[in-house]
Amino acid sequence: MLFEKTGTGATIEEALEKAKAALNAPEDIDVQYEVLRQPQKKTLGLFGGHPAEVRVYYELPDEEKARTYLKAIIEGMGITNYTVDREENDKDIIYNINCEEDYGILIGRRGETLDAIQYLVRLTAKKSGDEADGARISVNVGNYREKRAENLRALAAKHAKTVLKYGRNVALEPMNPYERRIIHTAIQEIEGVTSHSVGYDSDRKVIISLEEGVKPTHAGSGNYNNRRGGNRGGNRGGRGGYNRGNDRRNSAPAAPTRAPRKDSEGSLYGRIEIRKNSEEE
Repeated sequence: MLFEKTGTGATIEEALEKAKAALNAPEDIDVQYEVLRQPQKKTLGLFGGHPAEVRVYYELPDEEKARTYLKAIIEGMGITNYTVDREENDKDIIYNINCEEDYGILIGRRGETLDAIQYLVRLTAKKSGDEADGARISVNVGNYREKRAENLRALAAKHAKTVLKYGRNVALEPMNPYERRIIHTAIQEIEGVTSHSVGYDSDRKVIISLEEGVKPTHAGSGNYNNRRGGNRGGNRGGRGGYNRGNDRRNSAPAAPTRAPRKDSEGSLYGRIEIRKNSEEE
């Protein structure tokens, strides 16, 4: 990226100093310059003449351009007392911001502001005409990303335990790709559960579910209802119960107290009506 300014003055030296002041280049940058116009004195002190004009410029490599842009963002947010430390590993160039002010203004809600800053810095580092993402640059503030990753792994373990116990899927809140990868990686290390992502763009989220063939450890409500029904039929002599069946076989049928209804008069909820009539009787 090219940065340039021009300056004018009565002499070339004066024009050069004004141009450098306007450029405000970093101290460790080698500034180049060219003379656009030589100074010319006025004829008889009244006619013609013009000042000297000088152009100064410097060009940053992609990474340095991104770092300069990051500093401009930080200062634009009103933070003046800060440092940007650079780290590098096999995959990323990491800019870690340290400042005396509250980190919250740089992090934002659930890291949304920090993610936006990182996105803009990566765009700035992208080479002109290059379809790749440019330099792989990550921006961190006060070890926020490490703490966030730790919390996400704990969240994945907690919901995986719930899924294993009850067998119900759990949908997490929408996350960015970096955070979703942390969740997926954590779930892969837990036996019996799996994860996948659904949704689009900013609404994309992770779903945690049981692996195929895995049964939940907690007895569901269906078993409880079955046990309840069996006790009611056997102990209370409910409909189809063992005791009631024996009573019917050992005793004579009672005389009907009302005329039997035809099938066409029956109700879809006949069992409920019979049970209700029995209680009324």
